[in-house]
Amino acid sequence: MFLERLGAVSGRIEGAVALSLIDRDGIPVESVSLAPDLDLESAAAELIAQVRAIASQQQELSVGEVRQVTVAGEGMSFVVSTVARGYYLLLLLRPDASLGRARFELKRASLLFEEDLA
Repeated sequence: MFLERLGAVSGRIEGAVALSLIDRDGIPVESVSLAPDLDLESAAAELIAQVRAIASQQQELSVGEVRQVTVAGEGMSFVVSTVARGYYLLLLLRPDASLGRARFELKRASLLFEEDLA
């Protein structure tokens, strides 16, 4: 079920390289990828650790919970969106991808996954 949904979401995002459903520990539950040599497990662990650090800082500042974090690099961009109960969606994008479209599709997908994970 998750694999099919991930495939459908990534198919709607031009420039998507990979999309993963990640648990609170940074471990991919399910992933789709166009780059088989890409180390999604390492990327997920590192990015989720950063998201948790940012979330901790936001709690101290009383500004609410983290919904989405974007890291735009020269060779690839990463977007992490929160999903219900400590799950995340991690999207890897080519540099020429539409970041706005990707963020929109992840928001829609988060709502669907939230229903599945509730």
